[in-house]
Amino acid sequence: MSLTPTQRQRLLLAPVYAALVVAAGFTLVPFAWLICAAFKTNADVFSSNFLPLGDGFLGVAWERLTVANFVRLFAELGIGRAMANSIFIAATSALLATFFCALAGYALAKFRFPGREWVISVVLAALVIPGSLLMAPGYKLLFDLGLLDTYAGLLVPGLTPAFGVFLFRQSMMNAVPATLLESARIDGAGEFRIFFTIVLPLVRPMIGAYLMITFLGAWNNFIGPQIVLQDPARFPLSVAINQLRGLYGTDYGLIMSGTLVSIAPVLALFLLLQKEFIAGLTSGAVKG
Repeated sequence: MSLTPTQRQRLLLAPVYAALVVAAGFTLVPFAWLICAAFKTNADVFSSNFLPLGDGFLGVAWERLTVANFVRLFAELGIGRAMANSIFIAATSALLATFFCALAGYALAKFRFPGREWVISVVLAALVIPGSLLMAPGYKLLFDLGLLDTYAGLLVPGLTPAFGVFLFRQSMMNAVPATLLESARIDGAGEFRIFFTIVLPLVRPMIGAYLMITFLGAWNNFIGPQIVLQDPARFPLSVAINQLRGLYGTDYGLIMSGTLVSIAPVLALFLLLQKEFIAGLTSGAVKG
């Protein structure tokens, strides 16, 4: 019995899928260990690799699993406030940075004005400057402006990153036809109306991808909040989890539960925007 072209193609791809499944399994092992450790006591974290062994179903001591770590996080250690701080900082940073980078990218891609090439050169030059070199002058500038220990001091420096401006410029050069903009102008549409009703829908995949990139960057930011913020009540989740380490001992079950709590919103965002993320990353790959 001869195989159809579709069946033949699936047969040829079967080893590839099998290899991908194995690779995915290895990738998920650390997450499985993390989830198991979050529900174990500190004594059981290193006594077994995953679930504690015992006489229960499947050879697991289910009675030794506990949610006490999560109770401590939210009832005693105030991790809920730190999570709210992280959500506010990451969401605000992602929304503002995406909006301003889209505006700047649109201006550099579709407008001709004196100094445009110079601005593009500055943006490209800023891409190669390590962020660590800007910590000292950035701190001095925030001190002079009186923005230390404020959320504004944490958000304002990241409103228009060079990477985002360049990314949106390239996306709009490929995805937004100049003839479409000219037609809108002839019909009497203003520039802001063109930007919101025509340009942004055309680069929606890039918006989704950049929202995720900036949200992850702000959510995982560990050094910046410790430099700018001094009040522990304003600390985000990344700093609060680091402070769970004790001076004379470390409760690893508590830290793993805090880590699990910290990755849950990011995982939900990725599952929500994964299609836009992939489409946005590949939107500038082919010009057309």
